Amino acid sequence: MIRSHYNVSRLLNTQMKTQVKNALNEIDGVKMVNVDLARSSIEVGYDESIDESTIKQCIENVGCKFE
Repeated sequence: MIRSHYNVSRLLNTQMKTQVKNALNEIDGVKMVNVDLARSSIEVGYDESIDESTIKQCIENVGCKFE
C-alpha cells in the first residue's frame, strides 16, 4: 500500500472533511483516508494500481487546492 500526504487549502469545516473522505472512499483501491482539519492535510493509503493523479483530481473536485 502506498501512503501519500497532501497539504491543502480550502479545507474549511467538517462538512468539507466528510465530502473529501466520501469522494476518496469511492475510488476502488483506496484503503484509508485521514483528514486533519487543524493542519489542513489529507493522508491517503491506496493500492499501486491507482494513479496518484486520480487521487489529486478527486481532492480538487471537492474544492480543495494543493499548497
